[in-house]
Formats: sequence, structure tokens, C-alpha cells
Amino acid sequence: MAAISTPQIPFGRVLTAMVTPFRADGAVDLDAAQRLAAHLIDAGCDGLVVSGTTGESPTTSDQEKDQLLRAVIDAVGDHAHVVAGVGTYDTHHTVELTAQAEKAGANGALVVTPYYNKPPQSGLIRHFTAVADATGLPVMLYDIPGRTGTPIETGTLLRLAEHPNIVAVKDAKADLFAGAEVIANSGLAYYSGDDALNLPWLAIGAVGMVSVVSHVAAGRYRELADAVAAGNLDEARRLNTQLIPAVQGIMTKKSQGAIMAKAALQLLGVIPTRTTRGPLIDATDEQVVELKSALAEAGIST
Repeated sequence: MAAISTPQIPFGRVLTAMVTPFRADGAVDLDAAQRLAAHLIDAGCDGLVVSGTTGESPTTSDQEKDQLLRAVIDAVGDHAHVVAGVGTYDTHHTVELTAQAEKAGANGALVVTPYYNKPPQSGLIRHFTAVADATGLPVMLYDIPGRTGTPIETGTLLRLAEHPNIVAVKDAKADLFAGAEVIANSGLAYYSGDDALNLPWLAIGAVGMVSVVSHVAAGRYRELADAVAAGNLDEARRLNTQLIPAVQGIMTKKSQGAIMAKAALQLLGVIPTRTTRGPLIDATDEQVVELKSALAEAGIST
């Protein structure tokens, strides 16, 4: 029988996969990023992921990533865990970005599975180990095969868990049983990486979530996580049910989470524009009307 472990909580419980605010001309808006970071922490988050996919990391330069990370750390670094998205499909580049994040003062590194080139599992072990060997930061692996084309298999995760710097997994693979097996047989802290599955993940032993919908619902996700931790699943289910329209409105299949999260934040007056960088496109006025209705149904006034 597997020995059930009790993972630590290395990066907090409610982390927002933070959007990167842009000005109308497409430049990174560092002032807006600092205001957004402070707003999210005040709303109930205890961690932020900067330059993840929702932060449009594929279209920001290394210099912009560094400036953005330093700005967020300056704004909230004394009050929250700030995790830097550093993953690319190039091991050497990922190591460089991890070193840059460590120098900037990040509390951790989020390393996504290399995308597009679809390495074998032995290549994933070599990639993640090279990153973890090169840094003193705690590392969160990001398993999202729908975007990368390659899952991190259970055996691979258990092997990587032996590395002292690899401490957590952000799971967007939606295989709850596989995740439960890793949780039971390792010290890896699991974070839900799919807002539709936050409650199921917490119920089987995840320590928290890396959320997009928390841009508008951080406080309620904090309540949900606290309810699960207290064993009050009736309250957790009630909160989860309340948030279904918000999840549907922001994580809609008709658009993309970063696009709709920016539209929601603009509706709330938190950021001045909903500007994205190509190949993403800004939410249309029609989409914003639908989003406003979905948020209202979830009890989020705009």
C-alpha cells in the first residue's frame, strides 16, 4: 500500500496566473502590472505567477519578462509568493530565464513541459533536471499536454520528485487518478491548473490552485480552499457552483483565458485596456457583453 505523504505548501494556496497588462500601443504597462498585483493580493491571493501562458509569455521578450517580474516583486514581494514562468522548448534558454528570475528575486520557477518538439520522457527528465540543477529556486513543473503535446507521465513525475529543488506540479492534464497516485507516492505539492477542476483537485489532496478565474474571484477561491481544508465539502460545493458561470465566461472555448481575463479586469476597472499581442486578439464588444452577463450570474458585479 502506498504511504500517503503530506506535501508542504511551497507557493501559497491561491495563486493567480497573472495577465500582463499592455498599453493601447502594445507596450508592457509596468505601472498597471503593479496595481494589478496589489489588487490580486488584497483580494485574497497569496501567490502570483508572472509570465506564464496567461501572461502571454510567448510574445514578451526576455528583457520584458525581467522588467515585469521585478516590478511585481517590488509591488507585492513582501506579501506574496511570486513565481516566474521560465519554461521554453529550449533547455539552455530555460536555464537562462531561470537564472534571470532568481537574480530578480523570484520565490520560485514555473517550468512548462517543452512544447512543439515533443521530447520523449527521458528528454523531459534531462530537461527538468538541468533546470533544477542550475538554480536554488524551488521548481514547479507545469503539465499541460493539451498545449505542449507531451504529458509528464506518472513514472517521470515520481523520478523527478527525487530532486530536492523540484517541489510542485501545476496540473492541467485533467487526470485526477494519475495525480492522486503521484500525491500518494511523493512529496510533490499539487496545484490545480484548471479552474473547472479546482474543487476535485483540492478534494484529492492538491494544496492549492494556479488560477485564471481568480483574477475576478480570488476571495471566493480562498474561501473554497479553506472550506476543503476544514473538511466542509458542502460549503466548498456551494462556492464551486456559484463560480461555474465565471469559469464558463472566462475559460470559454470560443476565446482564450488571457483574452477574457483581460476583458474582465477592464470591466472591473482594474486595468485600463484589454490589449493583447498577436496571435491573440482582443475580446470583441459582443464577447464583453456575454462576459459581463456571466460574471453577474456568478455574483461578480462590474
